[in-house]
Amino acid sequence: MTDLNRALRPLYKNRRLFTLAALGLVSSLATAAYPDKPIKIVVPWAPGGATDQIARLLAPPLSQAMGVPVIVENKAGAGGVVGTQLFVKERADGYTLLLATSSTNAAAPHLVAKLGFDPINDFTPVLQLCSIPNVMVVPVKSPWKTLKDIVDAAKKSPTAYTYGSAGIGGSQHLAGAQFKTAAKIDIRHVPYKGSGPAAQDLLAGHIDMMIDTGSLGSIRGGLLRPIAVASSKRLGVLPAVPTFEEAGTPMLASAWYGITLPRETPSDVVQRLNTELNKILRSAEVRQKLIDMGAEVGGGSASEFAGFMAAEIKRYEGVVKDSGAPRE
Repeated sequence: MTDLNRALRPLYKNRRLFTLAALGLVSSLATAAYPDKPIKIVVPWAPGGATDQIARLLAPPLSQAMGVPVIVENKAGAGGVVGTQLFVKERADGYTLLLATSSTNAAAPHLVAKLGFDPINDFTPVLQLCSIPNVMVVPVKSPWKTLKDIVDAAKKSPTAYTYGSAGIGGSQHLAGAQFKTAAKIDIRHVPYKGSGPAAQDLLAGHIDMMIDTGSLGSIRGGLLRPIAVASSKRLGVLPAVPTFEEAGTPMLASAWYGITLPRETPSDVVQRLNTELNKILRSAEVRQKLIDMGAEVGGGSASEFAGFMAAEIKRYEGVVKDSGAPRE
């Protein structure tokens, strides 16, 4: 080694140290800067349903908390599967969130043969937002006033009546299948690209009934008649409406909603979103609006939601089997 090389060795070492320090500083600044551009919430259903309503309720306060615009993007198709397939291909940088549901992330793995995503490993759970029990609704002009009316009519004319859903594996689909089994009737399933379009056809009289999670607005507006709620007790927002059990056909059905990120999203991004979303759920305005939807408000840590999602995937295997819904 020459004298010149010996003299330059400390400079090379210091240059390497400086480079590493600079890279670390850049990384820290990038993390500290999050977010510095708009955030997108992917709703894998058409506009108008409960999932869409929840996303649009969260977007303004989340935008205020994060200091950047928050945009809701609907990507409907195949009972929420299409939008979820597209979501898992997004960058894990915290700028694309998924409004995950029990339909897409718990039921679909047992109903859809070619799912296109891993329900555990392709997601980074952030927070469970809420759960909403399903409510049997019919158009206000329907002759049916009680659950017994529906059961009697369906037994008299098998396959003559239809129920709509947000798509294969949607909570309305599973609730309808449960109802068929519990009541021992044969009604036909009509899947849509989201509960919004299904509700529109219900209002227009193109289908006969839905067991939905997002119909309270139409009920309050006098457009739909609630027949029964698929919960263990009556809803505070619908105190005069009996449970399915009270109406003579025992069954329970509900849907849950949460926020996830793509797999391998940095933990500090997950924690930031979890903290802000928990604050939003605790706010009086958002909490009341969710309650007005018939929801039980959630919250908690990301790890709690991860455990819940894993348990729900296992539980829904039995739910799907008991419902009699076919794998498609």
